[in-house]
Amino acid sequence: MRTLLKLLCLLPVLLILSPAQAQEEGKADTSPVTIAQGPRVVGEPFTYSTGGQTYQGYLARNVADDEPRPAVLIVHEWWGLNDYARARADQLAALGFVALAVDMYGNGETTTHPDEAGQFASRVMQDWPTARASLEAAMAKLSQNPAVRGDRMAAIGYCFGGGVVMNMALAGMPIKAAISFHGSPTRAVTNPQPFDGVVQIHNGADDPLVKRDDLKAMARTLKAQGAKVKVVNYPHAKHAFTNPHADALGAEDDLPLAYNAAADAASWQTALLALDKTLNGD
Repeated sequence: MRTLLKLLCLLPVLLILSPAQAQEEGKADTSPVTIAQGPRVVGEPFTYSTGGQTYQGYLARNVADDEPRPAVLIVHEWWGLNDYARARADQLAALGFVALAVDMYGNGETTTHPDEAGQFASRVMQDWPTARASLEAAMAKLSQNPAVRGDRMAAIGYCFGGGVVMNMALAGMPIKAAISFHGSPTRAVTNPQPFDGVVQIHNGADDPLVKRDDLKAMARTLKAQGAKVKVVNYPHAKHAFTNPHADALGAEDDLPLAYNAAADAASWQTALLALDKTLNGD
């Protein structure tokens, strides 16, 4: 009881502030606050031509940044250059890259039917010289853009597009990195060339559309050409595991497609680290 009475007596004293302390407590903080501007991503059509064919790409960049930046090509899934590929371009632009989602089919052609998508994809992979020419036309025009550091480019691709970027590396095209997400390891290049860049192959461990032997064969061939190859299998991940719309697409067409948030996040982070190292490093 005595201890309690002592505390009650001392409480008013503890609550009384000195005049200097009271003045300090009532003073408003007038120090300047700087608010930095975040990225302002703008996307626009990007048209290029070769061999009498016109291609309709999509270019995204941060217009709040006036410094030339490295460029990343995004190669779409077999559906064609749709909103998913554009969204990935916007993400990369917000992170400081100039991003070009290329059009592999020409005239911006897309489809939602798997049979037609398969025909489009097969047509490209069976005529690699034409595919390469379209990619080179896109890269040549992109390198002339004042927002781009033309000597620093990389390519990422999804499904069909993953196969395209692996073949870009096999062909020795002038990119610093080729990164495939659930890509088909179909070899279209008949005469592999030296490639000393980085190749990442992100694959779903439960993907029945990618044969393990084909994946290993592609990795071995790339290594033989000098590439720094990294293959990652993600547990419980199926085909198209980075695409949030994969479940709906799979259900609609009875395909083994499924989004996997963990595999998407892990593969994206690994890819970004590689892009930063290869494109922004000295």
